[in-house]
Amino acid sequence: MTTQYEIGVLGAGNAAEGIVHGILRNSVLFDDRMIASDPHETRRKVFADRFHIAVTDDNRRLVENSYIVILAVKPQQFASVCDGVADLMREDHLIVSIMAGVSTKTIEAAFPDRHVRVVRAMPNLPIHVGAGMAGVCKGTYAQDVDLLRAQRIFEAGGRCIVIEDETQMDAVTAISGSGPAYFYYFVEALTEAGTKAGLTQAQADILAKQTCLGAARMMIESGELPSELRKKVTSPGGTTQAALEAMREANVFDKIVESVLAAWRRSQELGR
Repeated sequence: MTTQYEIGVLGAGNAAEGIVHGILRNSVLFDDRMIASDPHETRRKVFADRFHIAVTDDNRRLVENSYIVILAVKPQQFASVCDGVADLMREDHLIVSIMAGVSTKTIEAAFPDRHVRVVRAMPNLPIHVGAGMAGVCKGTYAQDVDLLRAQRIFEAGGRCIVIEDETQMDAVTAISGSGPAYFYYFVEALTEAGTKAGLTQAQADILAKQTCLGAARMMIESGELPSELRKKVTSPGGTTQAALEAMREANVFDKIVESVLAAWRRSQELGR
């Protein structure tokens, strides 16, 4: 069946905005081949003004006229949204879901009497600047080519890996999906420490941000383990050692691990 749009984005929220930005910036598609739906006029206006794609408040119009449907609604909205379009979902549709905690089997069950092709994905916020990280896995009826299509969408905004075991998607959510928030929290703490040590807010801000950017780039570009790079910065009896010893005494490492596992467990709960 020929459709008017290659991709329809059901839910024009912040995550969807980053995905569309990557697709258009890297010319994966042209703007006339995309449509986004959202009940809020302000969000539709953002997509229309920024990306010049078609927008609508009619989910049925989007599903009926799109080949790939990106489900970008909140998990709590999933059931009601699917109820409104279930009769229009075809077996030649590809559903790409970015809903945290919602399994491919749950999505497939929402469209009974047909073998809907589902790819589940978990992107993260830096997709907005082309530095995103996503994990993708396919459902029961999705084909390898469907997985490749989904990878192409998310690689337009950064990097993407294939997860073979869907149960591991909760770990992807906890590490890379929520991970930017942990990082920002750390940068907030660095900045706060800088101001307490006498720097201005502006000075502490740029020092913390650029230091973290440089450290991240060095990890990626050098290929060295974080533990090895840490040792290169740490001189015996020096300032770095003093900081790391204080962190060890406060069990910072273990607390971070525990916190990430809390996010992992919450992702599992959302899928029940």
